[in-house]
Amino acid sequence: MPRWKRILWIVGINTLAALIQPVFLWVMHPGLKFSILLQNFEYSLVYAQIIGSFAFCSTATVWNPIQRFHRFARWALLVGLLIVVAIAGSLLAGIVLMLIGWMSPSYYWTQFWAVLKLCIVITLQIGIAMQVYESLRSRLDQTTLDLQAKELERERALKAAAEARLASLESRIHPHFLFNSLNSISALIQEDPVRADRLVEKMAALLRFSLDSNQQGLVRLEDEIKIVSDYLEIEKARFADRLRYSIAVPDETLDAGVPALSVQTLVENSVKYAVYPVRAGGEIEVSAELRNGALQIKVADTGQGFSMDNIPRGHGLDNLQARLVQLFGEKAKLATAAAGGRNAVLMTVPRMNPDARISG
Repeated sequence: MPRWKRILWIVGINTLAALIQPVFLWVMHPGLKFSILLQNFEYSLVYAQIIGSFAFCSTATVWNPIQRFHRFARWALLVGLLIVVAIAGSLLAGIVLMLIGWMSPSYYWTQFWAVLKLCIVITLQIGIAMQVYESLRSRLDQTTLDLQAKELERERALKAAAEARLASLESRIHPHFLFNSLNSISALIQEDPVRADRLVEKMAALLRFSLDSNQQGLVRLEDEIKIVSDYLEIEKARFADRLRYSIAVPDETLDAGVPALSVQTLVENSVKYAVYPVRAGGEIEVSAELRNGALQIKVADTGQGFSMDNIPRGHGLDNLQARLVQLFGEKAKLATAAAGGRNAVLMTVPRMNPDARISG
């Protein structure tokens, strides 16, 4: 506590201690005049302030150094110190009272032994009680600090585990889609070198985005859609007319944040299951809308459809679902829907700035 508060606290404790003698005197002799009680309180106040101040200062100075001793030795030293303080304080208080004219030397010495015994008893009681209180408070403070430190370490461990899991999930996504993209380009190199060269540029953009996304939790939907478009162009080079797609994303959604490569994962899933296994190919539709403060991305295709409950562990959508949980908790979800001859995967995330800090 601040120094001035500590001083006021010591003065307050000493003043309360000064009340002990006159209150005890009043209890033993209820008929005593108020003037006598007041005079005793004045004497007690001088004794209490001098002895109490000495006791607080001396115990605060020696208590920590004697902690290395055995408990019984430590408390024996404390008792001895308090007795010495009571004796020295009583002598000094008597000198002060005589100097200010409140007490004559003859009266002081006739009362000396009785007053000294009372001072020793009160000093021991209050000194030991205060030291016990300080010891208990010190232990409580240390226990609180230890608990806070353990809680901080636990939070750090949980955060590190979440980040490690997220990084692991992302690392499993990136190589997978990059491998598919490279296959699409390699099939075109001999047939159309010029077009292959353009697709290599798109592939370079995919690589750059993939590497950069390792350092980001969210990216702008506009950037994600650009990567999706590049990816679909690369795949279209592989599937030609078998792959038909459309992208309808309104301007008001472009600045919203989405997990990096999340929409690409949905589109890649459609290519893999709605286009690749069908001789006639298929259609993919990408759309987005804002709904109730959330951003909803829909990737619909002409595939057979599926249920999220049947997604195998380690599948791209399973990884994406895990990423959403890590980033947003229960605020985000993946769901499937069917309408108008299309089967769709709906990804709903809170509308956030891509630079916002995320707590999952």
